Amino acid sequence: MSKKIGPDGLPRRSFIEQARRAQIIEAATQVVAEAGYAHASLARIAEQADISKSVITYHFSGKDEILRLMVTRFFEQGWEYMRVRIDKEGTARGRVRAWIGSQMEFFGEHRAEFLAMSEIVTNHRAPDGSHAFADGMAEEVDGLAEILARGQREGELREFDARGVANIILRCADGVLGSWAVDGGVDLPGQTAALLDFIDHAIKKE
Repeated sequence: MSKKIGPDGLPRRSFIEQARRAQIIEAATQVVAEAGYAHASLARIAEQADISKSVITYHFSGKDEILRLMVTRFFEQGWEYMRVRIDKEGTARGRVRAWIGSQMEFFGEHRAEFLAMSEIVTNHRAPDGSHAFADGMAEEVDGLAEILARGQREGELREFDARGVANIILRCADGVLGSWAVDGGVDLPGQTAALLDFIDHAIKKE
């Protein structure tokens, strides 16, 4: 019996296939989070998942597909968590606070996945040597810049380069997360509150 075809034109995966792929991704996440990007070999991932390496190569074309899927899924889950909270806010300042606050909250609740994602985003390269996730990072800056620019148009925020400030805000958040990644004892909620207060004072119109 042939497999059913999904809306993307590709064969639908069975429940067992989906479960196996999820198991492999979870194992890869743990390996990257604990051992680092450079040591995340298929052999280690197979050992973590308690399966043979051939099982991994049956379900995935290689490590590149696994790593990209790990990051993509984590970003999608994080954005859905953030979007609901951002959409509830009626002001630009509220949306900026919801963006950064909910992002930090989501990462804080998924430390292993965050550590793995950070390792991959920092180190993974496309075949041409460029950063594999540069486009996604640029989209993030554009999205936050759009909120800031709208706040300026509506007279809520002071004048500044919206895209430049959006990038600065996101890189500040990266700095807080980087400290927390190195030392899990860092008070992430406390640091987030301080960062949100700093951002609010920096963008609001006096």
